[in-house]
Amino acid sequence: MAPVVVTGSAGFLGRLLVEALAERGPVVAIDRLPQAPRPGVTTLRADLLDDDPRVRAALAAAPVVHHLAGCPDVRDPRPDADRHRRRDNVLATRAVLADVGPDAALVVASSSSVYGGSRDGRPCAEADPLRPRGGYARSKVAVERLCAARAASGARVAVVRPFTVAGEGQRPGMALARWIAAAREGRPLQVFGSPRRTRDLTDVRQAVRALVELGELVAAEVPVGTVNLGTGTAVRLGDVVAAIGRVLGAPVRAVVEPAADAEVEHTLADTARLRELLGWVPRTDIDELVARQAAWTGTGIVVAAG
Repeated sequence: MAPVVVTGSAGFLGRLLVEALAERGPVVAIDRLPQAPRPGVTTLRADLLDDDPRVRAALAAAPVVHHLAGCPDVRDPRPDADRHRRRDNVLATRAVLADVGPDAALVVASSSSVYGGSRDGRPCAEADPLRPRGGYARSKVAVERLCAARAASGARVAVVRPFTVAGEGQRPGMALARWIAAAREGRPLQVFGSPRRTRDLTDVRQAVRALVELGELVAAEVPVGTVNLGTGTAVRLGDVVAAIGRVLGAPVRAVVEPAADAEVEHTLADTARLRELLGWVPRTDIDELVARQAAWTGTGIVVAAG
């Protein structure tokens, strides 16, 4: 069988997804960043918009493609951030859709940001109207429209909307990574907006497991469509800060900073569709998640695998 393909394979989710898929069979891992060699994995260092013949051949032959590559930062400070988002999110997805074989199962990572946050404490459901706030969210809506057009032609496409994913390997600019680094250095933890803001915080290991299983369902011709990837549980930012203090065994202090317009107050996933498809939904133990992420960044904490 031809290898499964993962784009964005050097990223946070991508690295762990490649590891999980490689336990099941051969994988082609595509990213423009360098990647360490791994058993059962063929790595291609390439940009999806470079028309690389190796990339085109891998995508054309793949039975399953997980498209995770993109420009991920809601708070990207670059003055030309929207240009990067269009290039790396919208145009790169268009290129992948053009090269993937007609019978392939395609799983595309969108974002919960397309909802514009939850309202009145109600979870966001897949059929809700989209209210993107900011350039990143708008680029993901554009990605979803491209996928909808492909699905309308009869192709097998699943769009996954991950909620806040955290754990070992998280990008340094993300909140949990920043807060752990600040606590370790004795600095106050910058909280944007309010410690009462909430996030549907999803353990990266559980997110990867769900992506693997969703890819298998699409390959088996189960009509997945669009599905949220979250826990259905709201976690206050202040409670995450407190967990960091418990795990590191050090006093922590939060300082509240103004939030950007693109940052929503609350996120919460309606997980009914995910449970219907998988028979389970992710659960996040906040202390264990913080401990694993702190251990990964070299605090000396020893965490059992599991």
